[in-house]
Order: sequence, then structure tokens, then C-alpha cells
Amino acid sequence: MAKLPVYNKLGEKVGTYSIEAADLAPRINRQLLHDVVVMYQASRRQGTVRTKSRSDVTGSTKKMYRQKGTGNARAGSRRSGIRRGGGHIFAKRPRDYSYRLPKKAVRLATRMAIASKILDDELVIIDQFDFAAPATGEMAAILKSLNCGGQSVLVATDEIDNNVYKSARNIEKVSVSPVSDLNALSVLGPKRLLVTQAALDKIKERSTAGS
Repeated sequence: MAKLPVYNKLGEKVGTYSIEAADLAPRINRQLLHDVVVMYQASRRQGTVRTKSRSDVTGSTKKMYRQKGTGNARAGSRRSGIRRGGGHIFAKRPRDYSYRLPKKAVRLATRMAIASKILDDELVIIDQFDFAAPATGEMAAILKSLNCGGQSVLVATDEIDNNVYKSARNIEKVSVSPVSDLNALSVLGPKRLLVTQAALDKIKERSTAGS
């Protein structure tokens, strides 16, 4: 059983936490991780593009000149897609790119992502955040003491903590999420995953329950 160091907000080691990557996921399936990440990325696409087809272009539908005898190629109306100012032949329309994979696969991918952070030594554990009020400077100091300053960091808390969120929201490349909102994309994106002991307890509990 691996024992990861637990730090306080000053960067001092105050204990250890016993956890194995296998506790969260038996193995890392890179194909599943890829599929789930692409699913989340597809859901972020706006799909609001729109171009005009020949039916949307203003202009006469009259044939430009007679079919034969001019020496020119046959031509229809000026709204044709092969002419300047005409409509697009395959006009783009707004569409929804989102799709969903099975819930069990998505949840397993989240656990795999967290397990990969453990295997890659990119998981940092802090005993707790005890912000009485939002304090951006204090949060920046905590990240620096944990050697997370200047890096992309996801801060995971056991529950929604407005003081932690407001303390970190103005720090570049730092995001905050409760355990219930973690997903494969949000975990794999940042360089470091900073979790509280309570959050890691909840992650292990949810993994045991298979959710």
C-alpha cells in the first residue's frame, strides 16, 4: 500500500495517506479515457455556424442565358453555388455535437484519470482548507508552498466550498471543483490535482460504491 505525504497549508508534511491507484481503477484503459475526453470536448462545441444555401441568397432564379448556341457552358441562375455571390453547395447549419457514453464507462474513466495522477506523481494532498473568508493571496501562498505555483492546478474539495472557489478563481490556470463534479477531462487537463483529505476519502468511498 503506497503512502502519499499529506501537507498543511505551509507546505509542511503532517502525515501520510494510504492509497493505491488500483483502489480506484484496476487498470488504466487509455482508449476509454480518450473516448470520454472526446465526448466532453464534443459537448463543448457550440455548433452555431450557418452559411447560406442557394435558397437563402437573394437574386433572380432566371436562367442567365439560353442553353445552346452561345459557346459558353450551360448556366442556371446567379444563385448557383458555382458562381461568385451564390449560395454554398453544402451549406452549414446549426447542429448539436454532443453525445453520451454509458454512465458506468464515464464514471470509470473519472476514476482512471485520478488513478493516473497517482501513478504519475501528480496528486498533492493537503490536510484541509480553512478559509474564514475569500483570500486570493493566501490561496496563492498555499499553492506556492506546495510547489504548485505557476502550474495548472485542479483543486478538489469534498463539498462545494465558496470560500475556496472565490479564493482561487482569480488565479491563472487554477480551477476548483467538488468531488461530485469531477470528470476525466477536468482531471487530466491540469498538471496537478490538489485534493483535501476529506475529498480523497469521498473519492475512495465513491470508487468502492462503483459510482
